[in-house]
Amino acid sequence: MRRTAVLLMALAGFAVGADDPPGFALFKSSDLRNIEQQLAQKLGPGKSGSEQLGNYGTHTMMLAHVEATGQAEIHENLTDIFVVQNGEASLTVGGRLVGGQTTAPGEIRGTSIEGGVTKKLGAGDIVNIPAGTPHHTQVGPGQKITYLVIKVRAR
Repeated sequence: MRRTAVLLMALAGFAVGADDPPGFALFKSSDLRNIEQQLAQKLGPGKSGSEQLGNYGTHTMMLAHVEATGQAEIHENLTDIFVVQNGEASLTVGGRLVGGQTTAPGEIRGTSIEGGVTKKLGAGDIVNIPAGTPHHTQVGPGQKITYLVIKVRAR
């Protein structure tokens, strides 16, 4: 996966020069649009796709493109920050995860959320979801959303 991200950065022309400090990365909006188009063309069965942009030790960055509602989730040790690039969706946060099962260390997935609050998301919106908080992105029929995800290690 890391090799793919490095190759993608080289091919997409991300601006990282020889004089840049270690760990620095610049993701131009045109590059993110190109990645979004590639993700939209190769969606998996869940009608979603993502591409990791970088792993910086304390946090990772990825671009996600979603055209259907997926599973509800909890990240026990990661705070999610979403920056919506375009499109729209609803995000339910808080409450109780229904049918939760551990899918990887610190990662729990379920079918839905009971008792949470639902917020509408659109281009330009920024969301902070603290570690341990149930959340579920719902994409309505004919809708799609693309957002930058920054995952920050909380513990």
